[in-house]
Amino acid sequence: MCNCKEMEMKFEQLDQIIDKHKAERGALIPVLHEAQEVFGYLPYEVQERIADGLGLSMAKVYGVVTFYSQFSLKQKGRYKINVCMGTACYVKGANDILGKFLGRLKIQVGDCTPDGKFSLDSCRCIGACGLAPVVTINDEVYGRLTPEMVDQIMDEYERKE
Repeated sequence: MCNCKEMEMKFEQLDQIIDKHKAERGALIPVLHEAQEVFGYLPYEVQERIADGLGLSMAKVYGVVTFYSQFSLKQKGRYKINVCMGTACYVKGANDILGKFLGRLKIQVGDCTPDGKFSLDSCRCIGACGLAPVVTINDEVYGRLTPEMVDQIMDEYERKE
């Protein structure tokens, strides 16, 4: 994951986030969002620190983390690829596009590449049905994709490194 000094700094940040929100009603979700921004995901140790800091049970924190799809228990890559598998995207070939990403990245859905550059996920719908099939990479939206376009997109991101 990270070196010890970096982790120590991240946990200090987390403590500040908890302190900032702990007097608020419904503090858990804002704390989880901010914690995920700091760590990139919500590993057990982070959830435990949040539970202790907010005076909640670990079961409550874990329940919220696993209920909402925007929270992740696994580390994500610098480039978060999300393939929409909603009805419009699926009918227009999203499964083939997902297959192309799987082959190119050599990881499974929900995983991160060993170098930490890319993570791959799928979702039910991102609300861009008119652009189907759609993929997002971080905040970029790619619509009307074909499997052949995947290599061009991936080449573009690999050149950024």
